Order: sequence, then C-alpha cells, then structure tokens
Amino acid sequence: MKRLILAALAALSLSACATEPTRFQPATARAGVGFSQLRIEPGRYRVTFQGGPGAPPAQVQDYALLRAADLTLAEGCDWFRVTDRNTRQTGYSGSSLSVGVGGMSFGRHGAGGVGVGTGIPLGGGPALAATLEILMGKGPKPTDIDVYDARGVRESLGPRI
Repeated sequence: MKRLILAALAALSLSACATEPTRFQPATARAGVGFSQLRIEPGRYRVTFQGGPGAPPAQVQDYALLRAADLTLAEGCDWFRVTDRNTRQTGYSGSSLSVGVGGMSFGRHGAGGVGVGTGIPLGGGPALAATLEILMGKGPKPTDIDVYDARGVRESLGPRI
C-alpha cells in the first residue's frame, strides 16, 4: 500500500511539470499555446496569442504584437494599426474546496456519508491570451500612437524570442 501511494505521488508531481511552455509558435489546438489569426477582410485581421500557464503578461502581449508584425509583412504591408486589444485570463487560477453528501439503501440497511475535498493548482498559474484586431497599411506610417511599423516591431521584439 505504501508503494502504491508513493507511486501515485510521484506521478502527480511529474504531471505538475507537464504544462506547455510559452513559445512563439502556431497554436496546434484550439486553446493551445501559440498564435492564431483570423482574416476579417482584406488588410484586417484578429491576431491572438495564447500563453502557457504562468507566462508574464508582457511576454504574451509582445508575442501578439510580433505575430501582427510578421503577418503584416507577409501581406506586403508596412505598418499596422491596433484598432482593438484585449487580454484575458484563461484556465484555472486558484485552489478549491468541495463538499459532497451521499447515501444508499440496501433493503433494511442504509449507509450515508459526507466528504470534504480540496484542490491545489499544479499547472503553474493562470494562462493569459492577448488578442489584437489590426488594420494593415502601405507607405509612410501614420503618426498615431496606436500605429506600429511592422519592420521595427520585428527588429525590436524578434531577437528576444
């Protein structure tokens, strides 16, 4: 019995290390770590970067900006305007407490029970997703604060990845 408990604890501790790290890559699953984009119309996209559990907010936002810059350059454009931005928390972010009550009847005999359980997060913390809606353009970059030079973003953020 003691070996079974130790084996279960070892498996549980290994599963805690199995969280997907945050990498700049295409998302391979619907809620997987990485970037995805949706073409809304020509020159307008919604870009999302889903970070892994515990990834810093600045990293997730930078990766979304980098993907927007790469997509802009791939479309033959020079700059992009962020028309909408959203960062949201995904996944489980805290511990829990649960209480359960049950009972059964066996003819003239019955049994009842009450249970209390707790949950501890082992996944490294909450995960963040940053979404940008961008509008691409060619030529000289407008001077507005929400407009980014795609090559400049690529040169600035690219080497840090």
